[in-house]
Amino acid sequence: MENNHSFGFLRTTALIALLFGAVGSLYFIINAGRNNSSILLSALFVIWVLSPFIAFLIANSISKSWSFLTRKTIYWLMLIVTVGSLIFYSAFKIPGTKRTFIFLIVPLISWLLMIIVILVTIRLLRGKTEGKISAANSN
Repeated sequence: MENNHSFGFLRTTALIALLFGAVGSLYFIINAGRNNSSILLSALFVIWVLSPFIAFLIANSISKSWSFLTRKTIYWLMLIVTVGSLIFYSAFKIPGTKRTFIFLIVPLISWLLMIIVILVTIRLLRGKTEGKISAANSN
């Protein structure tokens, strides 16, 4: 298991990256929607694009009692989703689609990735715990 210093560094790095990712994503969505006259549509896009970042902040604030592996997974996921989001928002345009499509699909993929990775992590931890209990009971 890693020491507290490297875990703290990972946590700090992930949270700083998350902040920059949210600000960068906000910049890209505002820039893409600058010609849109609908305030409601723009607000909905902003909320949707920022929702994975907000979810990560909430997860960070409630994760104090979670296992080390789950928290470490969340921090790595923060980094991956943040970097991936900024890359897709800044560089990619899918041929034959409007630019706004990327702002719909990236948060959706981010949410799916978060849910899948967290469920797999929980499942792996449950399997390890059950294995330890079985081994203890057989002794």
